[in-house]
Amino acid sequence: MEFDTSSPIWGQLVTEFSRRIVTGEWPAGGRIAGVRDLASELGVNPNTVQRALAELERRELCRSERTSGRFVTSEESHIDALRAELAQDAADDFIRRASGLGMPPAQARRLIEERWNDHDHQHTQRA
Repeated sequence: MEFDTSSPIWGQLVTEFSRRIVTGEWPAGGRIAGVRDLASELGVNPNTVQRALAELERRELCRSERTSGRFVTSEESHIDALRAELAQDAADDFIRRASGLGMPPAQARRLIEERWNDHDHQHTQRA
């Protein structure tokens, strides 16, 4: 993973770990690798990983069990809410960029629909 120097690494890890949860890379109820293993995988300080995981706990996206480690929430409603939040952030980013290019809303909607259909078509060809 490459990090952006303009924002704190722990915050970028929260985003990455959130992505892993909503995509099922870290399945609901599944055990999360240990702090040291994640730090080694990502090339960051364990304290940075600990801070990111603590934030996920605060958001009720994972839980700690004293002797067993951390686990992704089993609450699908929490995962669905996270998915919606991440999608909304992506949509807001697209709107800002398209608007900054002077693209009218109708054209932006058509572009999204075309790209969505292209993505679906490519995905079904791979399957």
